[in-house]
Amino acid sequence: MAHQNFRHPEILEIARRDGKVTVEDLARRFGVTLQTIRRDLGELADAGRLERVHGGAVVPSGVSNIAYEERRALNAIAKDAMARACAACIPDDASVFLNIGTSTEAVARALLDHRNLLVVTNNLNVAQTLSANPHCETIVTGGRLRAADGGLVGAEATTAIGRYKLDIAIIGCSAIDGDGDMLDFDPDEVAVSRAIIAQARKVFLVADASKFRRLAPARIGNLAGIDRLFTDARLGPSLARLSAREGIDVQVTG
Repeated sequence: MAHQNFRHPEILEIARRDGKVTVEDLARRFGVTLQTIRRDLGELADAGRLERVHGGAVVPSGVSNIAYEERRALNAIAKDAMARACAACIPDDASVFLNIGTSTEAVARALLDHRNLLVVTNNLNVAQTLSANPHCETIVTGGRLRAADGGLVGAEATTAIGRYKLDIAIIGCSAIDGDGDMLDFDPDEVAVSRAIIAQARKVFLVADASKFRRLAPARIGNLAGIDRLFTDARLGPSLARLSAREGIDVQVTG
């Protein structure tokens, strides 16, 4: 079972990258039997992560997010590199918003040596991480708790954010489409992210390359509204043109 757990996140990542996976290719990649891969794909299909097709599986339609622990495991090295680059652009004595997501959690870990920070967050995992930094004052918004990922959403969270005007918003999202729209799955989470963007003087987006291959139904806003993008791969032509036109500082790590 432990080996299956290690395979599942990578199988999901390959499926999102390529649109589908085949039993034979996965068996070769992992050095396991076809039967083992079929069992993996069956488990992922039962969990709603993939849809079985003849000879493999495909990504289901983009209306629900993958499980939080699986997201934590995906692209962890890339997320840490992006987080370090982002943290390097945040000076001491700054005030910062951090929203929900595994990428913003990685940024929180990269801020543990910063001094005299004020952080407002609707992410309990971020708050817990930053509690290890004695030079950081952390304010949690309140709101409805999503037990699955420690996120706080709803009117209480949005209202709390409206009380602040901070230097930098550091946000993540679930997907970015070809028009540069930042997307997510939960409309309540999107409302909070919009409030965070509205109340910040600068906006930093942290998004690994998988986000540019995914879809989600709820729109946060457009890349045109951000100041810096931290990612781990070159942008495609249309998004590169958008970034150049809007003067977005794109930092590619890895």
